[in-house]
Amino acid sequence: MTDSNLPSVQLAEAIAGQLGLLRRLLTLAPPHEAAQILAGVLDYDTGILGEVTQLVETGSRFAKVHSEHGVLPPEVWLALGRAANELDSVGGDLAEHTGTIKQVAKPTAPSSSPTAAPVASAMVIRRRR
Repeated sequence: MTDSNLPSVQLAEAIAGQLGLLRRLLTLAPPHEAAQILAGVLDYDTGILGEVTQLVETGSRFAKVHSEHGVLPPEVWLALGRAANELDSVGGDLAEHTGTIKQVAKPTAPSSSPTAAPVASAMVIRRRR
């Protein structure tokens, strides 16, 4: 059973609560603000995703040591290691798009010339039957 009086456990619970709040704010944010939030989350060097990845990697090392001593089953270590590797891979994939998200996050001055209507990407065009 988890001792919720430990400062480290309280910190983990508070961070989870803050992430939930951030998720709710993201759903309500206008595009410019949502892009700023996402850019901060996805920045692999300084953002939440990179920190979570490192946290899971640290958890994997913890599980390795304790599985070697018979405290945890090896499957726990393997699962945490796999999760850390997947997060690292996803972070790398997303890193190439973070710059684009940051561009959306930059406020633009209103233009006096009319802008062209956005064109749908091939990925989002629906087929008509």
